[in-house]
Amino acid sequence: MAWLSNIPATVWEGLRAFLGPLALTMIVGLLLTLGWVQVNALFLVWLERKVAGHIQLRIGPKEVGPFGLLQTLVDGVKLLGKELITPAPVSWPLFVLSPILVFAPVLVSFVVIPFGPGTQIRDLNVGLMLIFAFGGLGVLAILMGGWASNNKYALLGAIRSVAQNVAYEIPLLLSAMSVVIMAGSLSFQAIVQAQEGLWYVFCQPVAALLYLVGATAETNRAPFDIPEAESELVAGFHTEYSGMRFALFFLAEYTNMFIVASVATALFFGGWRGPFWPGPWWFLLKVYLLIFVVIWVRWTFPRLRFDQLMNFAWKYMIPIAVLNLMVTAVVLKIVR
Repeated sequence: MAWLSNIPATVWEGLRAFLGPLALTMIVGLLLTLGWVQVNALFLVWLERKVAGHIQLRIGPKEVGPFGLLQTLVDGVKLLGKELITPAPVSWPLFVLSPILVFAPVLVSFVVIPFGPGTQIRDLNVGLMLIFAFGGLGVLAILMGGWASNNKYALLGAIRSVAQNVAYEIPLLLSAMSVVIMAGSLSFQAIVQAQEGLWYVFCQPVAALLYLVGATAETNRAPFDIPEAESELVAGFHTEYSGMRFALFFLAEYTNMFIVASVATALFFGGWRGPFWPGPWWFLLKVYLLIFVVIWVRWTFPRLRFDQLMNFAWKYMIPIAVLNLMVTAVVLKIVR
């Protein structure tokens, strides 16, 4: 390392001046995002247990911490201590890369989420497409994990996940496009600003419903949790995973719930706008209300059969989404 001392001081000063603010911003942003993802997942797991308990006339966690608030934290510590077991027949590089790849797009999506008028990391003019594009990597990671596990149940779960995500991605995109052509932009800030007088959920109730159903399927939530299907596939694509590799899949799932609810809030529910004092608190309130609805649905309806799941997407949701988009385009053409 002696060669470092031969670099002139002016070079170091130049690098510090050029990279200093950028590097500091990136490090702080990454740490805040990682911290938020962890706290959000801990809260959502606790919330799901409590909601499930009350719906099924049970109490839910209550022993560890007040109202069981620390139960999820203890479970996380337990997972950290679990041994990372790698079965001999697996394809090791793909097997290890899969949980990392399923979690990485989640962090990227936080770049464009519009928490408030001044609380967005970056307002990109293609922010909506960025989230949809990186969301597709999660499907690839699930397929990679199922294939690399060398387990027929894991492979079946991975194949089901690809089929399901391909089917439900179409109505999801079409419903979002109905809002995009109304706002005239793919920027989240522009879409929220366009809802100043009226939220798009009142103009596009069909698109909002299609989006919420499609988002529930995209995040593998019941009654669309066919890729996991514990009663049929022994947990599906992550059957062979243990410890923190297993935890990364569920950390990504719960974070994806927050992301799809955030996109729904920005597209249909006015983003950070509220009756008074607009700000991030309105955005978060709407997001967690939508997440509560998703959890409520999970513990209310039974799981669909796979043929019912696919028929519902291809025979009903996609034609309705196409028709809604066409009607929206015609009405806007007439009005404008």
